[in-house]
Amino acid sequence: MSRDQGNDWTRRFSEMPHTPEIDVLVIGSGLAGAAAALAAARQGARVVMITKTDRPEEGNTWYAQGGIIYHGANDSPERLVSDILAAGAGLSDPAAAALLAREGPRLVKEVLIEQAGVPFDINGEGGLDLTSEAAHSVARIAHYQDATGRAIESSMLDRLGREPGATVLCRRTAVDLLTLSHHSRDPLDVYAPPTCVGAYVFDQETRRVETMLAKETILATGGLGRVYLHTTNPAGACGDGVAMAYRAGARCLNMQFVQFHPTTLYHPGERFLISESLRGEGARLVDPAGREFMNAYHPDGSLAPRDIVARGIHRMMHETGAECAFLDITHRPAAWVRKRFPQIHARCLEAGIDITRERIPVVPAAHYSCGGIAVDDRGRTSIRRLRAAGEVSCTGLHGANRLASTSLLECLVWGTRAGDDAGQAAVSRSSEYAVPEVAPWQYETEPVDPALMAQDWLTIRQTMWNYVGLVRSRRRLERAHEILRELHMEIGRFYVRGELSDELIGLRNGVQTSLAVLLAAMEARESRGCHYRVD
Repeated sequence: MSRDQGNDWTRRFSEMPHTPEIDVLVIGSGLAGAAAALAAARQGARVVMITKTDRPEEGNTWYAQGGIIYHGANDSPERLVSDILAAGAGLSDPAAAALLAREGPRLVKEVLIEQAGVPFDINGEGGLDLTSEAAHSVARIAHYQDATGRAIESSMLDRLGREPGATVLCRRTAVDLLTLSHHSRDPLDVYAPPTCVGAYVFDQETRRVETMLAKETILATGGLGRVYLHTTNPAGACGDGVAMAYRAGARCLNMQFVQFHPTTLYHPGERFLISESLRGEGARLVDPAGREFMNAYHPDGSLAPRDIVARGIHRMMHETGAECAFLDITHRPAAWVRKRFPQIHARCLEAGIDITRERIPVVPAAHYSCGGIAVDDRGRTSIRRLRAAGEVSCTGLHGANRLASTSLLECLVWGTRAGDDAGQAAVSRSSEYAVPEVAPWQYETEPVDPALMAQDWLTIRQTMWNYVGLVRSRRRLERAHEILRELHMEIGRFYVRGELSDELIGLRNGVQTSLAVLLAAMEARESRGCHYRVD
């Protein structure tokens, strides 16, 4: 489309009578969403941030343990870029890595410390207590004990709550993005450039669907780990944002690269994350006989990049018949362990394991999506007026394998930049944002059997775990395709007739996201990073 054609559509929008009451709609309330909402509100924009959870802090950020990259001794942006590119298995975008390294530490200081007052741990000299993590060449990770995400999330939400132009709504589930080509009542809008004008949003209390029209929309819905049988992710992380963007026609990238965290607690009924910080602080990864085995797979041993450690554990278990590997930090003083890792120590005690005296049984589990909705350096997607930030997006930073503690920093950097840009645009170019009439939501009343939904979820999760998991092959992927393609059609059939609920929306999104990961894996025949094919 030519520049003149684009301007014609802009003029047409400005002639329409209806202007959205929301300047910036942010979908998701983790660090990426909170950073975007805060930045947009500080530009004078009217911001609405929605979350499907009962409380805004519930999400992946809240459960992040390890920390966030800052600036270590003898560190430099160039050194951080080098570490990111090395961990990314040759697929990280150097420009994205340079942006993170240049902007990240400054935003940690200005936004998290000075504006939000995050209480990071302090060392004996009064500076930030910086720790090491796998594949980092220097100690540069700022943290709050082993509950960094909680400290950041609660502080950011408190700061956002002081912005008069920002509103936070809980128990609101985004159903679909509103686009001109899909939802305008004017049939000629199908010829307009792909443009997002807000979202259909399900109110879980009234059970009605709101048409939230917005000048700019930012997706910050987090990850997709819950499409796998074993994961570190909380209940809501089923790929909602990817699924909505996929249906709207947004470009998605690198969906095959799903990172498995090497060390989650091996205990019946749960996979509790055991932070990489333990290994950074000297914990040894050993087999059941107490032998360190990772040196056979990488010169950095237990501190190798995550994909290599996860596969090393998988291989050791396969060769020895072991049910799990073990993390051993018993050589460190017990009082220090309890102070440095209070959350992990307490959670393991609940499982009957005293980590100051006993080794921790660990196995890999689905943890982080390195791919997502393709965005530029300001979070803009291939659809006009739609941005994305955080794990739902693909900035190119992580490549084929994420470097530890880059995720929170990416949320902060791209969330802030997306919010800044969206807020400025919505306020300064208000007349350009009029929207056409949008078709109202059509309600259905057929009851949806919860047993069917539970079985469908089990099928999705077992299929993704067994066939699209840590180790993949052509035959496994083909089997997954047969199962998920049929299930996708079946879920679609009862979705269009069924009474709407948060659970039904999540199931529809979960199978759509699973297919997106699977199809990307089928197309990517080269083993690289998190996408490991035995054939």
